[in-house]
Amino acid sequence: MACQVLDGKKMAEEIKKSLGRDIESLSARGKIKLVALEIGKNSSSGVYLNAQKKLADELGIEYQIKNLEPSISQDGAEKEISRLNNDDSVTGIIIEMPVPEAVRIERLLAKIAPQKDAEGLSPSNIGSLAYEKWSVAPCTASACLALIDSTGVKLRGKEAVIVGHSAIVGKPLSLMLLSRLATTTVCHIGTYERGLLEEHVKSAEILIVAVGKSRLIKGSWIKKGAIVIDVGINKEGDRITGDVDFNAAKSRAAYITPVPGGVGPVTTVMLMKNLVELYKSKRNA
Repeated sequence: MACQVLDGKKMAEEIKKSLGRDIESLSARGKIKLVALEIGKNSSSGVYLNAQKKLADELGIEYQIKNLEPSISQDGAEKEISRLNNDDSVTGIIIEMPVPEAVRIERLLAKIAPQKDAEGLSPSNIGSLAYEKWSVAPCTASACLALIDSTGVKLRGKEAVIVGHSAIVGKPLSLMLLSRLATTTVCHIGTYERGLLEEHVKSAEILIVAVGKSRLIKGSWIKKGAIVIDVGINKEGDRITGDVDFNAAKSRAAYITPVPGGVGPVTTVMLMKNLVELYKSKRNA
């Protein structure tokens, strides 16, 4: 069977249409508003801000960028989050990363009220994943699961391997896959240092890679018929590459995401999906 390339742009458009209908039906209850907190200016986060604002505008969501000085103290940043928590006009809050080294991001995320945590990264919302009781979840992890689900392959009992154990992808996604009774392995730098990464990847019926190292995963490692979700975005000269050697992997996988055009577009729309869920919860809709 020929490999099917999973079109993230097409999926994002389908989710966007569904969200548009939801937002239209909720519009009589008041405005949905997302505030993006940016500490200092960062060229890489600017790309995400523009994508978020464009999508919010298309959906009729109010989108505000709140820029704080890069020299702001931890206490000052936390006070700003508290102010947004107490602002009834604000539906959801996100913090654009990276933040300055002097600011501890984990403390800022913990300060966001769970009912306004549009990225699903607060300790309370991450904890909900462990109890399989979540309404919002980290956007990239949700995007990966949605792309896997689009294949129609049942996860129960499948060998799932995640390469990368970050707090925004690997760790939450492992809990989400476990909730579907996938047999889940998480690989990381320790796995690589022991020389065991190839062995684990070769066993994966479902492979998700989120490391940020161009073509780390060789095509020859891919199990025949696997689902491959490539979260990585890397620059090689003028080219954008993923963490998986796409062309070689495509000859063995049953399904694979391209880079760009795979996980990225779905991640952005999942942010808006989370926001709508927060709004519904607040309004008991």
